[in-house]
Amino acid sequence: MLSADLRQTLVMTADALEGAQDPWWVISSAAVALHGVTPIEVGDVDVLVSVGDARRLIDTLGVVPIKDGASATFRSTLFGRWTIPPLVVEIMADFHVVTDLGWTEVRPLTRVPALVDGRVVYVPDRGELVEMLRLFGRPKDLERVRLLILQV
Repeated sequence: MLSADLRQTLVMTADALEGAQDPWWVISSAAVALHGVTPIEVGDVDVLVSVGDARRLIDTLGVVPIKDGASATFRSTLFGRWTIPPLVVEIMADFHVVTDLGWTEVRPLTRVPALVDGRVVYVPDRGELVEMLRLFGRPKDLERVRLLILQV
């Protein structure tokens, strides 16, 4: 069951992305929750979008792009945090994770619709989400993998 804050944040996110030109996805913990895994702690909502949609979204929502949104593990061409919803929404375009092979783009191939209070929110399918979280490799991501596999 999704918390009230997560539900409201996902509804606001879906509404904001209604006019998106390109496919978009919710990933990480919120996607795990949308796959029905419980219990799962969701601290924010990570959204992958195209660069063009990110520009439009950031402008429309009045989000200030974060110039140094990169970390040692992750980077995005365009990154911003929308702080109006109950949970922060991290907007990521051209998102990459560092692996043994260097920087690897994270762009799902699957797109599964999940209905939240009458809005459609897209997530990668369960198998692809598992592989994505394994690629991220952080302890919290590996715990999410364990829960996704256990709760089929």
